[in-house]
Amino acid sequence: MHALEFASLLCSRLCHDLISPVGSLYNGIELMADEPDPEMQARCLELLAQSAQQTANKLKFFRLAFGAAGGFGDQLDPREAQGALEGLFGSDGRVEIHWLVGNSLISKTAIKVLLNLAMIGGDALLRGGKLYVGCEGNQGGTEIVIRAEGGRLLLDPELRSALEGQTQIDALTPRAAAAWLVHCLVEAEGGSLKVSMPEENMLLFGATLPQKS
Repeated sequence: MHALEFASLLCSRLCHDLISPVGSLYNGIELMADEPDPEMQARCLELLAQSAQQTANKLKFFRLAFGAAGGFGDQLDPREAQGALEGLFGSDGRVEIHWLVGNSLISKTAIKVLLNLAMIGGDALLRGGKLYVGCEGNQGGTEIVIRAEGGRLLLDPELRSALEGQTQIDALTPRAAAAWLVHCLVEAEGGSLKVSMPEENMLLFGATLPQKS
C-alpha cells in the first residue's frame, strides 16, 4: 500500500473519532442561539465545555499515536503518553487506566506502539473495565505489555488480522488502520508482537522492540 493511501486511512479513522464531539459542539451552539432560558443556556455551556474537552483529548492522543508530536527528538517523556491515554479513556470512568511505566524517556516508535495497542485494548472493553499499560526498557530493547480486563471483551477479527500482518492490503479499512500501523512499526524495528485470545475476561498484547545498535 502506498504511504499516501495509508495516511488517508489514518485520517479517516481520526475524523471518525472526532465527528461526534465536534458535532456536539455545533449542536450546542445552535441550541444556545435559540434558547432564552438562562438555566438551559448554562446547561448548554456545560455540554459545550465537555465536548470541547473531549475534542482536545482526542486530538492530543492522536498527535502522539499517529503523528509526529514531541518535536524532532527520537524520544519522548512517557508522562505525555499517560496524559493522552487518560484523556482518551479516563474522563468518563468507563475504562480504568493502570499506568505501569517509569519516567525514563521512551522512543517515539515505542510510544506509538504502546498508545495504539492501548487504544485497541480499551475499545475491546465493551462494558468497560481495567486497562493495564506496561513498558520497560533494558539492554535487549523495549518490552510493551497491554492487558485489558473486563466483563465483556471483543477484539474484532479484522483488527487481530491487521495486528498479525495477515490482512490483505487492498482490504484494509480505516477501522483497522491503527492495528496495521502497529504491525508496520514493529516489523520495521525487527521486533515481535503477540496477541492473546480473549480468555477469562482478559485480553493481552505484548510487543518487543530490539535495542538499536
